[in-house]
Formats: sequence, C-alpha cells, structure tokens
Amino acid sequence: MATKIMKAVQYEGYGGGAAGLKYTEIPIPSPKKDEVLLKLEATSVNPIDWKVQKGMLRPFLPPRFPFVPGVDVTGEVSEAGPEVADFKRGDKVIAMLSLPNSGGLAEFAVAPTNMTVSRPAELSPAEGAGLPTAALIALQALRAAGTTKFDCTGKSSNILITAASGGVGHYAVQLAKLAGLHVTATCGDRNVEFVKQLGADEVLDYKTPQGASLTSPSGKKYDAVIHCASGIPWSTFEPNLSAYGTVIDISPSFKSMVAALYKKVTLSKKKLVTLVLAPKVEDMRFVVELAKEGRLRTCVDSIHGLSTAEAAWAKSISGHATGKIIVEM
Repeated sequence: MATKIMKAVQYEGYGGGAAGLKYTEIPIPSPKKDEVLLKLEATSVNPIDWKVQKGMLRPFLPPRFPFVPGVDVTGEVSEAGPEVADFKRGDKVIAMLSLPNSGGLAEFAVAPTNMTVSRPAELSPAEGAGLPTAALIALQALRAAGTTKFDCTGKSSNILITAASGGVGHYAVQLAKLAGLHVTATCGDRNVEFVKQLGADEVLDYKTPQGASLTSPSGKKYDAVIHCASGIPWSTFEPNLSAYGTVIDISPSFKSMVAALYKKVTLSKKKLVTLVLAPKVEDMRFVVELAKEGRLRTCVDSIHGLSTAEAAWAKSISGHATGKIIVEM
C-alpha cells in the first residue's frame, strides 16, 4: 500500500527562526491505541514552539529532527485508535498535542485523547485553537495566586497583569474579571483601548514612566501579579506588592527560579512563584465551556495559511501580537 502523504511545516535543526521553517510533504502519522488522528483545521503558534526551535530546551526537546512544531489544534477526527471510546470519525475537537511529539503545523496530526475535548459549534476552529496552552496558563496562574472561583463569589483582591494584550495576558484579564478581581494591566500604547475592552480597570502603557514602574494609577498595592512579560526585575515588583503579595512568573528564567527559591528559603512574606503548565483535561473543559458561553473570548491577532506559516512564526517571535496567532489549513 502506498504511503499517504500530507503537507507540513518542519525544521531540520536548532535556530534559524522563521527562515528555518520548511514547507514540505511527509507521511500522514498513524494513531496509537489511545490516540485520534485529526484532519486539522487550525493551529495556534505559542512562544514555546519557537523557543524549542531556538534550543532553549536542548537537549531534551525536540526529540528528533526534522521536527513539526505546534501543539494547540482544532480538527475533525479522521481515525480513532482501537481503545478510543469517547470520540469517533467526524467529531470536531480541540486538542493539546504532547510537546515532545507536537505536529500541529500539518494537515493531519495525532492527538492524545486525555487532552482532547469536543469543540462546541459556538467556537470557530481559530477560536478553539487559541485556547489550550494560553488559556490554561492564565487559569493556572490565577489559581497559583489564590483565585479559586470564577463567578465573582470569591474574595476580591488587586491584581496586576503584565503584557495583558498577548496570548496569555488577554485570557488572564478576562478570567480575573470573572473572578471579581480589580485588574491593573500593562501593554503597549496601541493596545490600551483593547485591554480596557477586555475588562481591565486600569491600563498602563509600559513605555511611560508610570508603566515602567508598574505603579497603580489609583495607588493600590497588588496582592498578586501575573507576569506575562520579561525583563522586569524583582526590585520593580517589590514596592508595588501588598504585605503578602505574590508574583507568578509564567515564563521563568534560571535567574527567576533562583530568586523564587531564595524567597522561599528565607520565608519572605512577598513571594515569587515560577509556573510550569500542567496540562489537565478538566481545565481544558472548563475554559472551553466558558468560551462556549461567551464569557471567555479568543482575540485573533492574525490568520495565516500553512504554506505561509513562517509569517505567523515571525510575528510570534516579535512579541507584538495582540491575542493569538493562528495558522489555518
């Protein structure tokens, strides 16, 4: 039997950025017993995708070259493994592929059923593909900051969200408002109105003196910070925190991990917590249900074709996306 072929985007070694991506043809993968083969509709590009290409997780990822990146996808079930009971051919789904395998920048990909959920008709493929990684990081960061309820019945507090117009940030603002929190947010000048429309109570242009110092316009101290940006030292956060304020760093560096450990061993009242995403299907179902109800929306920065995925890659690397960057098949 002839091998079935699909279009895909891959890279053959570390580095190279957008120019290192190659649009090519490769064999269609086969699902294992507990996997589904998806005919993909859309994939979102996340910073972790190009950070793996850059070699920031070397030698652990990627496990091999050439490598097809992309983990957040929507698609239609084309084939189900023999032990799959929850999905059948033709089902529309949202899935988070395993990072070591990835495979989202292609016409077909295999997805683990333990991170696959049905895509409601209320969500477009692009809107669904934006959710898995970014919305789950935002959700888990807020939980790490002490937020447990997202129906305005929990304890109110003051929160700062940096880079609030980006993929994680724009979900974090919406979830924080669902929790009834007072939100101060930072972003670039061109996105101030956008972040206000998401629900932020106060918005700072990070390039202004007040924005650079993270000072609340109303003089509030922050009980928590969801830190979605980079390059901001602890010395900038510290004077803006309440007595027991916590900074949740969603993209920790070695330096921030050392600082977090130091705060812990010295029993500091003000804490720095580094967050690593823990994929959980129950969290996926939660954010998808919120999106279905219209309470959490995916703001799409731009949509690109598979053959021009390098433009999506370059936009993500630039760090100036407003919301999510999508590749449609």
